[in-house]
Amino acid sequence: MGASSSKNGEIQSNEVRDLESQAVSNGVLSILRTFFSKLSDADSVSLSSLQQCFSLNCANISCETGSLPECFPGVLEHMGAAITDTLFPSNCQEGGGITWVEFLRGYVKGCGRMSASSLLNILFRVLALAAQRAGSAMKLEFDSEEVDGKASGSISPRDLGIILWVCWIMSSNLPRESQDVSLPDVNHLVLSAVESCADNASAIDLWGADILSLESELTVGKIHMWAIRTVPNLADLFSHFITSRMKQESASESYRAGTSSTLAENGSDATRNDSYLLTRGRAWALFLSQRSSISEHILKICFPCNDDVIEESLLYRSRVHGKGLNRFWSNVDGYHGPVLVLVSATSGDSSEISRKWIIGALTHQGFENRDAFYGSGGCLYSIDPTFHVFSAAGSEQNYMYSHLHPAIRQYDPHPKPPGIAFGGSAGNERVFIEEDFAKVTVRHHALDKTYQHGSLFPNQGYLPVEASVLDVEVWGLGGKATKEVQISYQKREELFTAQRRTIDLKTFTNWEDSPEKMMMDMISNPNTVRREDR
Repeated sequence: MGASSSKNGEIQSNEVRDLESQAVSNGVLSILRTFFSKLSDADSVSLSSLQQCFSLNCANISCETGSLPECFPGVLEHMGAAITDTLFPSNCQEGGGITWVEFLRGYVKGCGRMSASSLLNILFRVLALAAQRAGSAMKLEFDSEEVDGKASGSISPRDLGIILWVCWIMSSNLPRESQDVSLPDVNHLVLSAVESCADNASAIDLWGADILSLESELTVGKIHMWAIRTVPNLADLFSHFITSRMKQESASESYRAGTSSTLAENGSDATRNDSYLLTRGRAWALFLSQRSSISEHILKICFPCNDDVIEESLLYRSRVHGKGLNRFWSNVDGYHGPVLVLVSATSGDSSEISRKWIIGALTHQGFENRDAFYGSGGCLYSIDPTFHVFSAAGSEQNYMYSHLHPAIRQYDPHPKPPGIAFGGSAGNERVFIEEDFAKVTVRHHALDKTYQHGSLFPNQGYLPVEASVLDVEVWGLGGKATKEVQISYQKREELFTAQRRTIDLKTFTNWEDSPEKMMMDMISNPNTVRREDR
């Protein structure tokens, strides 16, 4: 008996060391220890305390679209229990506490380093369990009882909308106390999945579709492919949420109180942010599409903590600053960082229904006045009514083009058109915005070897589409330091401009010695004999 007990203890000790090693590689071991020690009682943590920590209960829920599935509050209510039952299944029925080794095992299996497909399976398992307990079962099946068991079946557009809304709440970093939550419009993301995964996508009107009533069934395999290609950050949201909640619980009471007040401010700023083209839902979709440092700046726009976030990020807005390349340039000149350009336009002639759509371009650098394409990277976006990402294809590097009229006019047999463009080639740009910002031309992807193929809006067709520009926004994603550099640059340029406009009155007070009088005399009588005074 003693030998057997010693052997079991040695095996458990080896497992603990292995699990702690994996937690160290993820950089979360200290967070896990602090969290466990704060909630533990007699070397274990109760399931009820874990459920409360990971709960998503909200007092009042509203949505920009005006309607939510009836089961949605119930899904949120059961999320805490669904998370603990998924991560710690051995103790679900017993009601006992979670020991340190069980706690580590559950975290590593559910939130450790693994493939994006496995992380999505875990996310779907948690949400399917919460929906089932809320009385609205999803058509999902799993091949094993393991945490990361492979998922199969299908997801309806309505259920996908629920999944995205829950993920949005997870990424918002809300504290576990009940709060008022206003959910963003995620129709563009749901329609993107429908367009990519549904068998009857061609028969669906993507311009005015109601996601709650669509009857399409999206297979899990296709959803995985769509998520990894379009919104790769979605797979990491669950593990980030779990770690973030542990940090909040481990923090002091004063810190948590400060967090709650900040998030209350976020709600008002978020509502104000939805008056822009870059609404919370669209900014969140852009965040999900980028796995780089740029995504962190986009996330700040999704959930701003104060007015400075919007002020330092919004460089240009045609409704405020006026349309035209010159006004655009006066606001973006000197910004040397990643830039997001959004263009809202409407297309369709008198015989067609006018369609409004929004496209975007993300560049890795600021704008420069050049008569040729330039840039070091970027991607194009279909923003609304559907969301798609067209990353760099790698064949060419015609990422961006921005050309002003030259300050000194001179004869040029082949003048370059003033305007802004992305992709394609000279004369056949994928996207070209005219100098006065009145028209935007979008061409078929066959002419573009810089960005991946795909339509920038539904039913684009093969012929060039000329649309009327409604609004243009430019957002700087370089952070506060980049904005401060631009402000210094603009102040320096204003000083130089003021100096060039200053007239030296001492030099030009005498009309007889002024160069203007000499020119007028030469024009009036150019044949007059003149000689230099010596």
